[in-house]
Amino acid sequence: MKNIALDLGCGANPKNPFGAEVVYGIDIREDIGNNIHKADLVIEPIPFPDNHFDFITAHDFIEHIPRVIYMPQRKNPFVDLMSEIWRVLKIDGKFYSHTPAFPHMAAFSDPTHVNIITESTFPMYFDDVHRWGSTYGFRGAFKIEMQRWDGVHLESILVKKDIQ
Repeated sequence: MKNIALDLGCGANPKNPFGAEVVYGIDIREDIGNNIHKADLVIEPIPFPDNHFDFITAHDFIEHIPRVIYMPQRKNPFVDLMSEIWRVLKIDGKFYSHTPAFPHMAAFSDPTHVNIITESTFPMYFDDVHRWGSTYGFRGAFKIEMQRWDGVHLESILVKKDIQ
């Protein structure tokens, strides 16, 4: 069976750092010829079935997903996106995030950065120990495999865990 990857906010060229055999992308523009599907992940789900991907990546993307919006009801798009990532990953599938993060100025200087990530965001809210995000509707659990700094970017790898 082939490894399948999905790159969120991929632009014209989906990235494939895990070397998957099949790569899809999601962006606000569709290009089916290059496996890029259109979706606004602030308000729409990831348009793929449950347990579909071995890998999901997000390069300079999650900082653009708001934490709270009203439309007209309150919605938590970042928490919802994390639930969607968990939903479409296979058990033991990996989510890779590379995002400008606090305390670096790059996290704040771009006016489209509306979601400031810290070293505690994934381990406290979306991990398989604390799961504080479940208070806000997170429906999953990730093992934090790795977190490290790459300049102003926080690199993280989260592994989908089964929850009972």
